[in-house]
Amino acid sequence: MPHLTAPADARRTAGGEQLGFGVPGYAHPLLAPAEWAGLARPGTPLHWAVLNIADGPGSRPDPHCLEAAGRLHNARERALHGESPDDTVRASGGRLLGHLDLAHGERPFEELIADARSFIDWYRIGGFYLARCPTERAGLPAVRRLTGTLHALLAESDSADDGGRLVLGHGTHPYPGYAEVADQLVTFQGPWTDYRWSQVAEWTADYPPERFAHFVHGVPRTHLEEAMRIARWQGAGTIFFTDRDDRSGQSDPFATLPRYWDEIVSRIGPGISE
Repeated sequence: MPHLTAPADARRTAGGEQLGFGVPGYAHPLLAPAEWAGLARPGTPLHWAVLNIADGPGSRPDPHCLEAAGRLHNARERALHGESPDDTVRASGGRLLGHLDLAHGERPFEELIADARSFIDWYRIGGFYLARCPTERAGLPAVRRLTGTLHALLAESDSADDGGRLVLGHGTHPYPGYAEVADQLVTFQGPWTDYRWSQVAEWTADYPPERFAHFVHGVPRTHLEEAMRIARWQGAGTIFFTDRDDRSGQSDPFATLPRYWDEIVSRIGPGISE
């Protein structure tokens, strides 16, 4: 799908909105303890983080994931009730999302709902990340049915306030109708070499920045400021930038912290509380 450039007066201003992090899924808490601990630190501008045990919730509750989920849930509760006054971004976000793999529309509806119920029952998640979401118009009715059912499940649970949050992990600009069936769309996921020359689809100018997320790997420290300018200019309110890449045997560059994590937190958040 071609990426179009919206008119200048339709783009959001570069610098006025509060960016925050969306974490597409760290490694298991045993393998990435620093990453999971860092999400609960006061002052981390976290919008949401994805819990993925085995391309879903796994076959049974995992005690290590239960502990990590509990820490994140408690940090959000402290922010919501004013016990952490600096956590203003976390108070409006900070959710733990369950990972549901749509396999580009190939997974049966019943399997996805079964996984969703397990996430809610075991981990008290506050929404879902729908990975490998279809992008074409033909896939929209099935995704609409799924998101409607997920919203109903979240509304029935006691773990998701405001009906929970649904994020569609397209990784590129989808057919515009997808914006009406979820809370947020991931409209870029890929390397910095592509991102720095990317253009935004014209229809996104009709929506506020909190409706879009960008995930970029291979971002050098020296280009952090440029990457954040691009995100703001293209109207993304949620980001995850990392200097890790998908080379040298690293299959998922987003599974660990960037080497400049503290620096990027301090640039876009209220600062790091020790």
